[in-house]
Amino acid sequence: MAILPIDSGRYGTSEMLAIFEEQHRVNLQVEIEGAVAAAQAGIGMIPESAAREILQASEARSVTADMIKRLEEKTDHDTAALVQALGAECSAQSRPWIHFGLTSSDLVDTCNSMQMRDALNIISPKIARLASLLADLASRYWDLPAVGRTHGQHASIISFGLKFANWAEEMAEHTKRISGSRDRILICKTLGVVGTGSLMGPQAITVQTATAKRLGLRPAAVATQVVPRERYAEYVFLLALTGASLEKIAVEIRNLQRTEIGEVSEQFRSGQMGSSAVPVKRNPIKSERVSSLSRLLRSQVQIALENIPLWHERDLSNSANERFVIPTVSIILDEMLETMIKVVDGLQINEDRIRKNLQVTGGQIFAEFVMKAMIKKGVPRMTAYRDVQRIAFDAVKTGTKYADALAADKSITDVLAKDEIKEIFSPEKHLGASRSIIEGVCRDVKDISAAGPNKAEYP
Repeated sequence: MAILPIDSGRYGTSEMLAIFEEQHRVNLQVEIEGAVAAAQAGIGMIPESAAREILQASEARSVTADMIKRLEEKTDHDTAALVQALGAECSAQSRPWIHFGLTSSDLVDTCNSMQMRDALNIISPKIARLASLLADLASRYWDLPAVGRTHGQHASIISFGLKFANWAEEMAEHTKRISGSRDRILICKTLGVVGTGSLMGPQAITVQTATAKRLGLRPAAVATQVVPRERYAEYVFLLALTGASLEKIAVEIRNLQRTEIGEVSEQFRSGQMGSSAVPVKRNPIKSERVSSLSRLLRSQVQIALENIPLWHERDLSNSANERFVIPTVSIILDEMLETMIKVVDGLQINEDRIRKNLQVTGGQIFAEFVMKAMIKKGVPRMTAYRDVQRIAFDAVKTGTKYADALAADKSITDVLAKDEIKEIFSPEKHLGASRSIIEGVCRDVKDISAAGPNKAEYP
């Protein structure tokens, strides 16, 4: 029975959903059991014959989620049911060595790390892909002057490409953040009930190191019964932070697609309907979806933070919600990335409207540059500021174009010649260092793309 949009298939890519599918989780936990047995046999802790049989059973993947559910009805403990189910696939001589020296959290936490690793290996290339698309747009539109807005008001002239460069650089930074977090987050823990490795003795560290290497994770330096939840909080936060950046892009696209602005629009497919009631509407629904999902995504950060202070060596107050939080943040961010890649890849740019909007204020967007020209001629800054402001406000009242109002005011014409005033009103002259900034961002993004996705592997 499908209840949530993730269950129904509305949200979530098949590759990401597969990582958190119940049977896959069982397969990973059984794989951990096999890896531990192999490590233990390698140092003579358990019989090689038992380890070989346990490993073969784990690789056969014959333990099913349904088997565990049936056993759990009696045990009321999912890990105990898994161990019992795996034991049924082994001989009586090998069964006592299954799960030797381990506790439930060793399986759960190490499995979580494997799932987070695989999720990041899907997410990271998509972030890099989005960064590349944004960098391409930045490069394409670096010389297109546009309205730069602060407080929702026209402020000064911006390179339209600089918008995309800002976003591309943040996507590049997110790939770096994720790459740098892997050693902290992707942890293998097999140290038993309270983190001492008591049943395995001093060799517990050797077993954990060998197991971690086999699974492509980092061995826990220290743990209680569980991996410190600061690690999980970092994972959730990094995904939420990336999601917030995606929402930042989505909000700007939504604003620029407003009828009154009309500078960009999401691609509108043939046959698509923007509204069930208004045939002519073309709504930015994909960007709105990203904004909506981002709210849900970042709400998970608070839960992850609250899971950090557990009682003593652990309690179960984190356990149930983590079954939601870790899959949820992974699936949601992946969905958001898929959506935003489609939006950016198909984004429609209305260059004519962008240029037209520069003139909406009758040229007042050039006020900053008029003031600069006067200061360079020796006019005190505050005097220049007040004259430029007065003329602008009067021009609004009279409906006069700003350039004409300046040319008719003695405080300006005593300082600036008419050709100097006219030259100021060329928007292409006011892009500043935009080209150099954008070129730098494009180099950063190119370097990340060339490096490829950072796969989590134990060195």
